[in-house]
Amino acid sequence: MQSNLSFLFYLKKPKGYISGPVPIYLRLTVNGQRAEMSTSKECLPERWNAADGLAKGTTEDIKSLNAHLSILQGKIHQYHNQMLATGEIITAETIKNKIAGKSERARSLVKIFEDHNKKIEALLNDEFAPGTLERYKTSLKHTVDFLQWKYNISDIDIKKIDHAFITEYEFYLRSVRKCNNNTAVKYIKNFGKIIRLCIANGWLDKSPFVNYKSKVKEVERAFLVEDEIQTILNKVFATERLNQVKDIFLFSCFTGLAYIDVKKLTKNNITIGIDGEKWIYTNRQKTDTRSNIPLLPMAEEIIAKYKEHPQCLNEGKLLPVLSNQKMNSYLKEMADVCGINKELTFHIARHTFATTVTLTNGVPIESVSKMLGHKNLRTTQHYAKILDMKVSEDMKILKQKLLVNMPSPNTLSATN
Repeated sequence: MQSNLSFLFYLKKPKGYISGPVPIYLRLTVNGQRAEMSTSKECLPERWNAADGLAKGTTEDIKSLNAHLSILQGKIHQYHNQMLATGEIITAETIKNKIAGKSERARSLVKIFEDHNKKIEALLNDEFAPGTLERYKTSLKHTVDFLQWKYNISDIDIKKIDHAFITEYEFYLRSVRKCNNNTAVKYIKNFGKIIRLCIANGWLDKSPFVNYKSKVKEVERAFLVEDEIQTILNKVFATERLNQVKDIFLFSCFTGLAYIDVKKLTKNNITIGIDGEKWIYTNRQKTDTRSNIPLLPMAEEIIAKYKEHPQCLNEGKLLPVLSNQKMNSYLKEMADVCGINKELTFHIARHTFATTVTLTNGVPIESVSKMLGHKNLRTTQHYAKILDMKVSEDMKILKQKLLVNMPSPNTLSATN
């Protein structure tokens, strides 16, 4: 690793200085970063040669002082060359510590990872969702297990993490943990955040992810088609609990809100919009982005239905939402009863809103993206790619226009 090193000996007059000897300091500069330290020596200002960084004169005390400074110069070059040879991270601070006889504190991966997770936990529900903490906890567990599996150790110095470490970790996730491609990539991505944290703090000088490539494979998102939505709408279940789950699922189908965002809704989230109609104004729990959604009649009916529900009154919520686990369990039962051959989960409702309810019915993708609270239009485009029916309908319109406005090939031949 190349580094630009320079140093300077100078006099540092103390505050309120009037006269007498002044302490001599050493300033080290590496790649624009500075560190200063005392040389434990002093010199009268009139005997100091600032240009040379040495004392002027031939007396024994001056010779002794300059010899001390010369030894320090030699140590600077010695330590710098040693660090270059061993590939250590060279900073002004590390050279200063070596001159002062201080050994640099080793920093370990697991401890840094644990500290990162503690900070997320401290900011839970303010800046981070519980799911984020859970993902990083799982990532940490996989990292610890990998260290034990591969190296038979419980922790590792971050400076020992290289490209081979990353590729072996990915192999472990895919082979031992049996993670599919996207899951393995996400765990590696979480690990990458810890590495970026180390680089930002100056604990690593380069990323072990250089020349490492991984790619999330696009997964076709399941959604309900119009007939399947209608089947659920028409179905009256034998238990009140199933009918309640049906209504909340349909509410998500007609608003595009994820489970956690439906669960946290209150009356305060319903506001009259710019068009004089009722809108939902909320922030997505996952990304904290704004999501403004005009209420469709079906969604309004469901809200009105549960207006006096005891759970809504007691908790101040808009709808009586069960736990995500229970909701998904009941949805599987609903799918069986309705003859829907899809693994029905609550999140399918959000995909259904994006596809069958909006895009298929001609709502522009920019509007859909805004209602879904996506930060990037490319995220919404994943839904548009699977709408062959919409493509077919658009092409039929084009065909009709072409028939009206352009002559047929036969007509052209006859004319010629």
